[in-house]
Amino acid sequence: MPTFQKLPNASNLVLIDNYDSFTWNVYQYLVLEGATVAVYRNDEITLSELIAKKPTQLVISPGPGHPDTDAGISCDAIKHFSGKIPVLGVCMGEQCIFSVFGGIVDVTGEILHGKTSPLQHDSKGLYVGLPQGLPVTRYHSLAGTHATLPNCLEVSSWISSGPDGGKGIIMGVRHKEFLVEGAQFHPESILTAEGRTMLKNFLSMEGGTWLENAKIHQNRKIDVSSRMLVASPMVNETLDGSIKEKKQGSILDRIYANRRQAVEAQKSIPSQRLSDLLDSFSLGLSPARISFPERLRSSPFSLSLLAEIKRASPSKGEIAMDICAPAQARKYALAGASVISVLTEPEWFKGSIDDLRAVRQSLEGMTDRPAVLRKEFIFDEYQILEARLAGADTILLIVKMLDKTTLERLYKYSRSLGMEPLVEVNTIEEMHIAIELGAAVIGVNNRDLTSFEVDLNTTSRLMDKVPKGTIVLALSGISGPDDVQAYKNNGVGGVLVGEALMRAHDVSSFIANLLGGSNANTEAADRKQVLVKICGTRSVEAARAAIDAGADMIGIILVEGRKRYVNTKTALAISAEVHRPRSAEVRPDLPNRFVESSKPTDFYENSAKFFSRPDRALLVGVFQNQPLSHILSQQRLLNIDIVQLHGSEPLEWATLIPVPVIRCFGPGDIEMCKRGCHALPLLDSAAGGTGESLNLGAVGQHFNRDPQLRVVIAGGLNAGNVQDVLHTLREYRENIVAVDVSSGVEQDGEQSLEKIRHFLKAAKM
Repeated sequence: MPTFQKLPNASNLVLIDNYDSFTWNVYQYLVLEGATVAVYRNDEITLSELIAKKPTQLVISPGPGHPDTDAGISCDAIKHFSGKIPVLGVCMGEQCIFSVFGGIVDVTGEILHGKTSPLQHDSKGLYVGLPQGLPVTRYHSLAGTHATLPNCLEVSSWISSGPDGGKGIIMGVRHKEFLVEGAQFHPESILTAEGRTMLKNFLSMEGGTWLENAKIHQNRKIDVSSRMLVASPMVNETLDGSIKEKKQGSILDRIYANRRQAVEAQKSIPSQRLSDLLDSFSLGLSPARISFPERLRSSPFSLSLLAEIKRASPSKGEIAMDICAPAQARKYALAGASVISVLTEPEWFKGSIDDLRAVRQSLEGMTDRPAVLRKEFIFDEYQILEARLAGADTILLIVKMLDKTTLERLYKYSRSLGMEPLVEVNTIEEMHIAIELGAAVIGVNNRDLTSFEVDLNTTSRLMDKVPKGTIVLALSGISGPDDVQAYKNNGVGGVLVGEALMRAHDVSSFIANLLGGSNANTEAADRKQVLVKICGTRSVEAARAAIDAGADMIGIILVEGRKRYVNTKTALAISAEVHRPRSAEVRPDLPNRFVESSKPTDFYENSAKFFSRPDRALLVGVFQNQPLSHILSQQRLLNIDIVQLHGSEPLEWATLIPVPVIRCFGPGDIEMCKRGCHALPLLDSAAGGTGESLNLGAVGQHFNRDPQLRVVIAGGLNAGNVQDVLHTLREYRENIVAVDVSSGVEQDGEQSLEKIRHFLKAAKM
């Protein structure tokens, strides 16, 4: 039997066998390189017994199954020995490392059994001195996922994906501090090139951390250019050969590296590939956009406000982890924000592209809505297209993190999608680059992303460099009115506020105080009286009596088989009566319900304006589960002013009907809150006309969840209780646009002119 030179530093290497035939190959290679190896099956030794063995190195073998369920002692062993001795995981052993430190191991989309693939690597650790593209053998269907790669690990090797050679399936990971390496492939396979060299590299490692390993090698007077110093991510060499702890890159560098890896992984997912996004964009699926610069110029304040949604930050940690992004966006918009800035970086800022998508949806139908900014570390056209499809009107480009060629390319691409970017600078040099680029909007970050120090004078110092017509924004560190006063005096166009707004108890008051505006409620004016709809009208006489008594809407049932149904002849006669012009003096009760506002108004608040006229009442045609073509033809024939849908019609039908639509909902139906479809929801207790009372408690819950919701209420109303109902809901008076009555103005199944008059008098008290 041949003898091998024993390695003194590998005198007691423990190999955990996960019941795999390749364990013998791993054992053989380790022994051939001089290690003294003891093998233990994963279910035949306890952790305490293993600790008592005092291993010099720990190697976790390949094995069948999943690391979380089939690896026995392996994961616990990794947890204990990481940071104490060198640890290597092979195939499932690598997956155990990935899982132990917080990652998710999942299917790769392909099952491989003895397939070789060209390996790309970072030339450190196991891979020192090895060429790129060397063939390695793969036996696996599982792998760690890029999206869940723990912050403490880095990808050390991979299989290239796509024409640009991006990182595809993870083939190796390395702990950034501890001396822990993992290889998803099989270095011990005869088909893997340089497998013994990789294990030799591992056996050269000593200590529990990369820094400790480097110091051990230095103390032995090993050349500092040796493989272990090159391999160590936590150490640097000095000119005199001494070792010092490596300075961590700036937070910008670390976030940039993390995002680059995540984006590359995302681009390989079917449905999220660049080609998929381009196909969606070509179908016109991106939401409507507005001009970012023009929206900045139309602020209700002396400075535009960019209000930011930010759950956390690297400098402040957690800020508002439980915030609902779309709800916060509505608060910002109604308080006068010109732009909603949405952080979409997930690791440090705890945001996502889904936040941006939800924010854009929450602003749907709002008058003069704010622009939506994707605030992200953008380096690829893919991210810009993704932002546009999610509803962004603009994106952030950070000069500090982009070379000039890339910056110019991304700037032009964003503009080709109709989005003028916000170009961020922090220094005079960066300002010159932004000006040379031709940026229409430049944001000066008062926070140095390298040191994270804040200097609010940064913006003011750079103002004199800016060409006339360019909008300059002050970004970061602004917390109160004193911080913005100087900006008002020197031509700054707007300020971005994040943390202070996220922590504010009353967003509207904070914004008014910050920018010197008014917090007065200008959304709605006189709301002493509600509008009244008299439904189930079956005669010209009843319509005339209702209008003369002050009815705002006259409803006719156009559903055959219903007891209040009116035929075409009667409907035409009622329509003629309703549309007969009347002097505004005939309706002195009609209040001037709305005043113009320089701030955005919610969709429902704006829609409510179309439910009353000073010169006449409006005709409402009620339909239930009838074809859309029939509804459209009846609307034209009868000159219907408002269509009411009282069945299970699709919500989007409202967008196809050329007049405002009231749609019936029951209490608890969350779809009533959806903007951009029905002009107003009708809250009713049952199918309509039954006299069953509405659950007022459930109504209040809706208004608490959505304060801008506006409704018509119906269900069991009559002259004797309408004011009681309104009094019960007095806290939500602004939310109630109109009341709707049918059976409450009937006598023995027929409309009573006297009851109609009494109801109108009672409702409009």
